[in-house]
Amino acid sequence: MDIASSDSSGWDCPSCGRRVPGRIRACRCGFEQTSAVEAESGTVASSSRPWAAGLPLLGIGLVLGAALALYPWKQPPAAATSAPRTPAPTATTAVSIPDDDAEADELDAPRPIEPVKSPETTVTPPENEPLEELVSKVVPAVAFIQAGQNRGTGFFITRDKLLTNAHVVGGQSSVNLQLGDKSYSARVINLSTGSDLAVLQVYNANPNQPVLTLGSVSSARVGEEVIAVGSALGVLSNTVTRGIVSAVRKAGPVTLIQTDAAINPGNSGGPLVNRAGQVIGINSLRAGQQAEGVAFAVAIDHATQLLNGERLTDTQTPLGSLTQMLDGRSDGDAQRNRGEQDYARLLDAIARAAAEVDSLWTRYASGCVTASVASGDHPWFAAYTPGGVRLGTSAVVDCAAWFDAVKTRADALRGEMDRAGEAARQRGVYPGAARDLRRRYRLQWSGWDR
Repeated sequence: MDIASSDSSGWDCPSCGRRVPGRIRACRCGFEQTSAVEAESGTVASSSRPWAAGLPLLGIGLVLGAALALYPWKQPPAAATSAPRTPAPTATTAVSIPDDDAEADELDAPRPIEPVKSPETTVTPPENEPLEELVSKVVPAVAFIQAGQNRGTGFFITRDKLLTNAHVVGGQSSVNLQLGDKSYSARVINLSTGSDLAVLQVYNANPNQPVLTLGSVSSARVGEEVIAVGSALGVLSNTVTRGIVSAVRKAGPVTLIQTDAAINPGNSGGPLVNRAGQVIGINSLRAGQQAEGVAFAVAIDHATQLLNGERLTDTQTPLGSLTQMLDGRSDGDAQRNRGEQDYARLLDAIARAAAEVDSLWTRYASGCVTASVASGDHPWFAAYTPGGVRLGTSAVVDCAAWFDAVKTRADALRGEMDRAGEAARQRGVYPGAARDLRRRYRLQWSGWDR
């Protein structure tokens, strides 16, 4: 009988052990019956041992079940997904085998993309900024100041305003600035000798002028690092020195920051800057020739007061108070110092009036004056000497009337000079110091000392 022709019968494949229906002559594994004898023998062999063919399948099922239970159902690496997959062997068993196509669909399905974390950007706090970076920001805001014979430093707080020391300005109403290769003129708009501070306003200021930020002495900590910028010795512009805050002290009504940063003549008026780039003081003075590493800056808070319209009592300068504190000098020394400053202010006003007399003299002197004696810093000082001016005639002006006008103004200025000189002598100003001040304001005449 042809077993393969019977639908109710079947045969066991000798190659893979799979049960194949009798009407099918070829197994799925590729084995094909050649004769009914093979089918019969397979059937007989299979029927004689019906449980033998199930043992291998049972073992395979147990292994696959354990593998499925332990399989980590996660997205495999890209390399794994791209590798070719080998089809799993087929078997007739009750154990379910995962479908390769379904698994492929699952592996190829899009997965949520986890965000990639960018490397954290480290922001350097201002106080941790490299020193050279801080200096490069401060220097463009610092200017060299020439005020008569005085030389010093100032720094911009707005594009057209600077701060400096009052003693740098002296009695001048206007000063010259040098900032890199550019020159500017500025006028004094506010001044306080009590705090040794002055505010300048610049003509034709640069709209892109770098400026410095004002801090407060309350933020100053003893031991913190600071830098001082200025024109050392009046000629070495943009000189930078480094030190620490040694102490915060009171000198009369003025708060001073003591520092060991080198402050030389010419540094006066420059900024004392902390590592955060804030100005906490205005470099003012150093403590004598014998004191090393002892310099002082006026607390920037006094400048804030001055800018806000407040003013300290100008009865004692920081220098006078400090001199008493360090050297134990008498009140007479402090009074003498104040007398010099007051004398300088009076000379400044007289010098401005003298410039007007200069204009009047220059207008007609060439046509009216035939001879005059050389006397002092101004040609019309010859009017103070009897017979010092010899007049001629002019068709343009009445020379006698013109000279009377010149002499009237000259005599008024002489009276102002006499009163200022007497006040200076009463306050103990030395004659040599008075002469130096008159030379500074171009008011020298031998008759002042008589």
